Amino acid sequence: MIRQLPTLALVSGLALTLAACGGKKPVVLEKPPETTQPQAPAPAPAPVVQEAPPPPVTKSTLPGSQEDLRETAGTDTVLFSYDSYELDDAAKAILTRHAAWLRANPGVRITLEGHCDERGTREYNLALGDRRANSAKNFLAAQGIDVARLSTISYGKERPAVEGADEAAWAQNRRAVTMVMSR
Repeated sequence: MIRQLPTLALVSGLALTLAACGGKKPVVLEKPPETTQPQAPAPAPAPVVQEAPPPPVTKSTLPGSQEDLRETAGTDTVLFSYDSYELDDAAKAILTRHAAWLRANPGVRITLEGHCDERGTREYNLALGDRRANSAKNFLAAQGIDVARLSTISYGKERPAVEGADEAAWAQNRRAVTMVMSR
């Protein structure tokens, strides 16, 4: 019986403890308490900045001028392949912009200048330059520009845009240039 006494005391103490807690509801934590260091607050979102519309574009060039053509169309020059007067897609795109500019400036007359690189005879290059200028003129006419506003001239190899005797220079000299003549 002496050995049973500590066990009996233990069981009775446990029964009393359970009886005392029997009327209470157990506490349930929905979120375990944080055991790590507190986190820094999230940074505030950057303020939304509304950009002001760009200021209106003011042209510094005279409407209908050579500079106006260059600004509006991006260039006044179309380039050609070696020994060719055929317009490639890039040249057609440029001349299409020239046609739009000419429609917007109905009082302007232009001259289309044909140029060549230094290779070939003077006579051959004058003829090729003429074909290049007329190729550009015919394209503009097909775009609805009155041929009375268009004239052509060939300079052959006499007025190079770039000095040099290599392909890079020659490529820049094989061209037709749209020159504004009058308003």
